[in-house]
Amino acid sequence: MQKLVLPSDRSAASSPRMENLLDGFEPDFTFQPVDPLPEAEFADRLRRIRREATVAGHDVILAHADGIGWYKVSNSYLRYICDWAREGVLVIPTDEDQPLALFSIFSSSVLLPPAGEPVLVDDIWQVGTWGRESYNRPGKTVDRVVAAVSAHLKDRGFSSVQIGTIGDATSAPYWAGLARELPRSSFVPAQAIVDRMQRIRSKGEQALVRAAAQLADIGIQAACHVTRPGVTDHEIYAAFTYAQMCRGGETGDGYQIGINQWGTACGKPYGHVVRDGDLINLYISNTTYRGYNAQIARMIAVGTITAKQEDVLQMCVEGVRAAAANVRPGALVSDVANASFDPYIARGYLTSADSRTMSYNWNANEDGSPRLIPREYVPDEDWERQGRRLMHVYPAVHGPHNPNVGHEVSMPKFSHYNIQSNNHDRLEPGMIFVLHAQWLDPLVAGCNVGDCYLVTEDGAENLSCHSPLEPWRVKA
Repeated sequence: MQKLVLPSDRSAASSPRMENLLDGFEPDFTFQPVDPLPEAEFADRLRRIRREATVAGHDVILAHADGIGWYKVSNSYLRYICDWAREGVLVIPTDEDQPLALFSIFSSSVLLPPAGEPVLVDDIWQVGTWGRESYNRPGKTVDRVVAAVSAHLKDRGFSSVQIGTIGDATSAPYWAGLARELPRSSFVPAQAIVDRMQRIRSKGEQALVRAAAQLADIGIQAACHVTRPGVTDHEIYAAFTYAQMCRGGETGDGYQIGINQWGTACGKPYGHVVRDGDLINLYISNTTYRGYNAQIARMIAVGTITAKQEDVLQMCVEGVRAAAANVRPGALVSDVANASFDPYIARGYLTSADSRTMSYNWNANEDGSPRLIPREYVPDEDWERQGRRLMHVYPAVHGPHNPNVGHEVSMPKFSHYNIQSNNHDRLEPGMIFVLHAQWLDPLVAGCNVGDCYLVTEDGAENLSCHSPLEPWRVKA
């Protein structure tokens, strides 16, 4: 058996092994890059938003996203409406002859175009960063943004109007401040306008999600290429990250890796060394390309695993395939979800596909009270080598992660529909979602596998078709 190389081995840490793990790697298909969406698509979105604003009686729409650290924003509304990746408040008058205005650059995130020049926006106002400690400028950012936006609205004749607001929880202090500055105006939540537009993806959007799924597949292939006994979870995660980001992926932190002897881990790498009997979960919950993301999940089995674990792996693969067989225009979402759980029921793991009654990993007690996570020492030599111990059993409840088999994917932080038993909507061409079957039984067995699907005019397309759904096998 290959000698395990521990991260604490200084000679190993100074060797070129880490950089050489991807030597000889080539994906088995060629990634197809996609250009940014054309300005015409953003113009069509703006037209649709203005039309819905007119029907709702809004005189102006305000869309907001806040900076939340590390060059990220709290939602995708601004990127969806005008392709702006920073924080800001976008002013959209309902009348088509009135120009858009963007109030932005009120955080210190160093993001300058390209990429990210806002589309269809004439005036961009730099509000500035405020605060005594960091900038030696008296004042608060929220107050400055509110003052700037309210002055602009008053100047444009919007001091006594109905204002539709598009944002999230971080928007509350901005809306409250504007309500004080514009007491004769009414503020009506309007994010549902854009949320409804997320249901069906245009051909251009489909191409971007397809590209994101290709990046995930390439990352999976790279992860499989480097996985062997002695390699760490950091190295597997890095291989995935390098392979997808060097081809155009936007971020390297939108996914998880979990390794232990039960397949029940799912988090960030911490220094686990791959060993015989390990089950590796690559939960690719987000690979992003030009703002659009795809989601897939794969398993890697190292050496010999138990018969129970083999059964769980096979059950979850069957669950995804059973659900996918029902994906077509006009099919009920609930039928897709229910089909995914047929293999669970046939094996006696579940008695029903009803999401309300299903046991799942994060379930509270049946009476609604919080569940105490079992306290028990769980040996983990890689964690203990770093001076820590695992003293609780995760997950607290056996079953799937959630009582569904998937959900919509497209852009981060939008509300999405779920693929579960209580969703009786019908599938339509242009819908994109992940189908992922999971089962975790603490200290026994675990699996999480899934593909990203697009509903086409006459069926379905598996966007993550370049890596097998079945677990990848690694000899110990």
